[in-house]
Amino acid sequence: MQNTVTPTHCPYCALQCGMNLTPAPDGTVEVSERADFPVNRGALCGKGRTAPAVLSSSVRLTSPLVRSEGGSLVPASWEEALDRIAERLGRTRAESGADAVGVFGGGGLTNEKAYSLGKFARVVLGTSQIDYNGRFCMSSAAAAGGRAFGLDRGLPFPLEDIPKTGCVILVGSNPAETMPPSLRYFTELKENGGTLIVVDPRRTKTAEQADLHLAPRPGTDLALALGLLHLIVAEGRTDEAYIQERTTGWEETRAAAMAHWPEYVERITGVPVPRLREAVRLFCEPEAAMVLTARGPEQQSKGTDTVGAWINLCLATGRAGRPLSGYGCLTGQGNGQGGREHGQKADQLPGYRKLTDPAARAHVAGVWGVDPDSLPGPGRSAYELLDALGTDIRSLLLMGSNPVVSAPRAAHIEERIRSLDFLAVCDVVLSETAALADVVLPVTQWAEETGTTTNLEGRVLLRRRAVTPPEGVRSDLEVMHELAARLGGERGGLEKGFPVDPEEVFEELRRASAGGPADYSGITYRRLAEENGVFWPCPAPTAGPAAEAGTGPLRAAGVEDAGDAAPETLPGAPVRTEESRTGTGVHPGTPRLFLDRFATEDGRARFAPVSHRAIAEEPDDEYPVLLTTGRVVAQYQSGAQTRRVDELNAAAPGPFVELHPRLAERIGVAEGDPVAVVSRRGRAVAPGRITTAIRPDTVFMPFHWAGEGRANTLTNPALDPTSRMPEFKACAVRLEAVRP
Repeated sequence: MQNTVTPTHCPYCALQCGMNLTPAPDGTVEVSERADFPVNRGALCGKGRTAPAVLSSSVRLTSPLVRSEGGSLVPASWEEALDRIAERLGRTRAESGADAVGVFGGGGLTNEKAYSLGKFARVVLGTSQIDYNGRFCMSSAAAAGGRAFGLDRGLPFPLEDIPKTGCVILVGSNPAETMPPSLRYFTELKENGGTLIVVDPRRTKTAEQADLHLAPRPGTDLALALGLLHLIVAEGRTDEAYIQERTTGWEETRAAAMAHWPEYVERITGVPVPRLREAVRLFCEPEAAMVLTARGPEQQSKGTDTVGAWINLCLATGRAGRPLSGYGCLTGQGNGQGGREHGQKADQLPGYRKLTDPAARAHVAGVWGVDPDSLPGPGRSAYELLDALGTDIRSLLLMGSNPVVSAPRAAHIEERIRSLDFLAVCDVVLSETAALADVVLPVTQWAEETGTTTNLEGRVLLRRRAVTPPEGVRSDLEVMHELAARLGGERGGLEKGFPVDPEEVFEELRRASAGGPADYSGITYRRLAEENGVFWPCPAPTAGPAAEAGTGPLRAAGVEDAGDAAPETLPGAPVRTEESRTGTGVHPGTPRLFLDRFATEDGRARFAPVSHRAIAEEPDDEYPVLLTTGRVVAQYQSGAQTRRVDELNAAAPGPFVELHPRLAERIGVAEGDPVAVVSRRGRAVAPGRITTAIRPDTVFMPFHWAGEGRANTLTNPALDPTSRMPEFKACAVRLEAVRP
């Protein structure tokens, strides 16, 4: 394989940047630019450039590990490790019932793995207790988008549309550090005469690029959006014809917004009224505009309503479902979009079908060859599942996640994990969670395997195997195949439903998704390779009602010819397909959604009549400061992989506490001094970074590290009632100087 160039994609964020990998004679792997991929056009961040470092056998796991009688993890054979997992999971199921076995997945798993994991949980284990760490990513945006538009896809348009719009409001996102190659889209927006508004309590590297930076108090994004909508109404900037023709629920929503007058919103958010008015002017004056949200407004106990309030701005001004306009969410994890579409989420079946829908259950059960009544119902959401470990859930199979670092109230979750009767972890490295396991299985990663992911645009992509995995490493698909064989019991032969070839799994996924909201049935590995990805929904020519002509909510054509193109819709509504337009029989995919109608029953978008409410834990005399958390450019998520890369550690060696000079003076600390941050859930200590780029009433900590600087020791697990998203972005803390 030496000197063979393999085009593939980065293992990290949801951009899924294109890159080329070339194995070198010395055993290393070289990364080079891949300019043909339209998302990053050759640009890569430091994480992408250094990703091959984790392929090294000196970094990654290369042998199964089992817990010895002495309590340490020791190498074992695959047969011994798999036998132990099957025996312990089977024993728990027999003694305590199927729901005493839990499954926890990850937003970095390929579509094939996510699909198989959901099927494995429900068919082999028979448990309802499955969810994944993507619940902590954009579940609030998914809930709000589904409520408003009838369909959730991170971006309903490709990234290439951003530079062509007139204004972007970027809420709670810092792409300059979280997905650096995407920053060029916002730079090009400004070069083209458009404007960028950034909403963030910190003056981040992204905010420094903005034409207008709004710095609200953490947890007040909902009030801010309501205040902007109030001004839009008061200044006569609504699009009444659009509201009448394409939406419902406006009267109730307008009444709610009018209760949030500018001065009231200023008191809540700290954003001055003149800046509110300027934001409205910049957003409303261009013909086209967008609102993009990320974890800032979403990771709140009212995240669904908060995102809904920002969507309301688009609907009130006629900016959704029109060219170069609309609402979108910047997904975080590499396969955060696809990971929740195909069954590893507690309430969903493949194709983004609802687990409670009898027709959906019947369709998927037919593909799986099981009785629909045998499929368990919805289970617990991610945090609730983790909180139940050691009590209702006695054994856990975990793939591709590190909740000891990433979960809110992390010290408590670590205790729950330690209380399990049995824990099995499949991972590339020995993460903090894997170190607590009874069995650890070394599994293949991005460059060692082939599989698909779905990026933040809804573009399904093919990652290609570029190197041979080390001896002793197997894929997650092989793990599920072997466990199904061992756990089948009298049913026998269950492993036949769990192929180890990823393309074979994808072919089944296509059938399972056919006719669902996230329809992949018209997508093949060959198309993905030839077309640089395909946007879903992409039905097969014979799937569902795809041969009927008519008008629908989704259009696949580009902006330039949008007026002439035939629309595509979700199955269940009349559509006109590429087959009926060209006779080719190939659906082109759907880069742009909603240009004709939304994916609701009546084709109209739904306003969300919401009102401001406080965060779950407001500051008080004992805990007078707000903590917010986030990422830094050189690390990724829980840091399980990036913290093993020397170049990245040199750039970001450890946690820190970012605080304003006035706050630092009040507690008596200087730059670099250790600062203790204390919440009702625990205490974290890290060096102080003093900067005027943050509000005086707020501190910031990145969440990539374990140990005493673990930010998620502090965070609040208060859940959004709809999305079940924890409130990572705002909790009450106090600061203490740490003296020698």
